[in-house]
Amino acid sequence: MKICIISYDFWDYDKYIVETLCRRGIEAYHIKISSVTHSNFNERAVNALSKTFLNKNLKTEKRQKYVLDSLEKLGHQDQILVLNPDTFDVSTLEKIRKYTDRMITYLYDNLERVPVEDKLHLFDKIFSFDIIDVQKHGFEKITNYIYLPYTPKETQHPEMDLFYITSYDNRRVSMIKLLAKKLIDQGLKFQIMVIGKKSWKHQLANIFIKVPKNLFLIFSIKKIPHNDLPVYYKNAKVLLDLMREGQYGLSFRVFEAMSLEKKIITDNEAIKDYDFYNPNNILILNESISNIDPSFFEVPYEKIPEEIYYRYTLDHWVNKIFDLDTKR
Repeated sequence: MKICIISYDFWDYDKYIVETLCRRGIEAYHIKISSVTHSNFNERAVNALSKTFLNKNLKTEKRQKYVLDSLEKLGHQDQILVLNPDTFDVSTLEKIRKYTDRMITYLYDNLERVPVEDKLHLFDKIFSFDIIDVQKHGFEKITNYIYLPYTPKETQHPEMDLFYITSYDNRRVSMIKLLAKKLIDQGLKFQIMVIGKKSWKHQLANIFIKVPKNLFLIFSIKKIPHNDLPVYYKNAKVLLDLMREGQYGLSFRVFEAMSLEKKIITDNEAIKDYDFYNPNNILILNESISNIDPSFFEVPYEKIPEEIYYRYTLDHWVNKIFDLDTKR
């Protein structure tokens, strides 16, 4: 069987799908469009002028051509999974479809945030992690997945109480400021990294008048290599997960925490509806963030039953997405 994954893959999650398929003896390929950028300053300048005066993004066109050229070399695929379908125009998706018997998509973002309704008729199956979209549009419900290897808590020796890394988002930054003050008041040790182009403003001026010794709050425009993240995760007892506005599904942070047996603090109340939910392991923040309690950091993590854990593994995920052997 030949399967191709087409995605932007900014955070390098999708490569794990390909690795999992290859381990199953499937010919799997990844066309990663985020690797296609402007070759030089002249290309960037020309594209800026094109977007301004012609309302035409040459980089987008370059990426779509790259996908079609790659498929021409790879040939016919039994299945093609397109992530981030908003990246492509309808005509490109129609051409992609000619290379496969089954074209499917998984919507990483909800339709409220990234509307792609005009393109969904081209797919044989539509998966979504967002419960609102699933209920409204009849998509197939599936969560994100555990991609990290299982690492028991007994093998880790965290020095931090809490760790969080996130892309820049105004809502999240506002909550981080409030949460940080709560953690400081309780003498908890934490590290928070906010990554994104808008972070430069916070690099110039610290948001706290006096920075306590136990506080590590970093704003950066430079992306942290994905392979480095587990080192940070393992050094904390608890991982933080804050939603974007309009987000209702579970982020990858939840599944990273599961694989490393880390507790989670989140503002996503929907997590209560999942079979792995355990109030001992998961603290759901109230609006005022007044329910942070130091005892949550001290009470030991309770292991998730194996049969429940498996339902969120990438191995189970590819079975469902690609309709593979599901005997288990």
